[in-house]
Amino acid sequence: DNLREGAEQKVVFITGRVHPGETPSSFVCQGIIDFLVSQHPIARVLREYLVFKIAPMLNPDGVYLGNYRCSLMGFDLNRHWLDPSPWVHPTLHGVKQLIVQMYNDPKTSLEFYIDIHAHSTMMNGFMYGNIFEDEERFQRQAIFPKLLCQNAEDFSYSSTSFNRDAVKAGTGRRFLGGLLDHTSYCYTLEVSFYSYIISGTTAAVPYTEEACILDLSPPSLGPALIQPRVSKSDRSGIRPPTQ
Repeated sequence: DNLREGAEQKVVFITGRVHPGETPSSFVCQGIIDFLVSQHPIARVLREYLVFKIAPMLNPDGVYLGNYRCSLMGFDLNRHWLDPSPWVHPTLHGVKQLIVQMYNDPKTSLEFYIDIHAHSTMMNGFMYGNIFEDEERFQRQAIFPKLLCQNAEDFSYSSTSFNRDAVKAGTGRRFLGGLLDHTSYCYTLEVSFYSYIISGTTAAVPYTEEACILDLSPPSLGPALIQPRVSKSDRSGIRPPTQ
């Protein structure tokens, strides 16, 4: 129903791999796509009520070249959201135009913007969010990471932080947080390069590619009935990126 012509759309916009060396961000994005196109009952509900727009690789030339942070032209794309050039920063320019177009469409509501990254020094998954003068808006922004912390054993709310420092002014999260209205929530989702620590323990659990591919079993099934993961060859032709 939400794809019918003229229908009102609630949109979740997800981007990834703006920094080419942050390979785990691609694995997380792959897991999100696999889940959303699956027949899992929660995925079906999400598709029924929301429209997901995903740009899984914002820096394809940097990935191809093996760069760690920059594009072919030598730019850190995640510092140029304020005024991206169609020639120098074409992916950012295209995504920004699309988001602004949706923002100006009265029948479209951009509910969430989530930019997926990987962190080279910290453990666990965590988020960066924005700071607002409106205390109620700030408090509402904290709800989503708190829910993640309750439902994902590798997500750390204690590592999540909210800031508006000048160095991050050109990031997607900061720019869109200032552009969009109070009904939209903008985050950077970080996942550790190497491991996470389960609450109440001290043992580090290493992240693997397979750990980022979500189990597609219906939630009503018990642990003894969990189905095997979907094989790489059965994922509708979608392949995880190579290092």
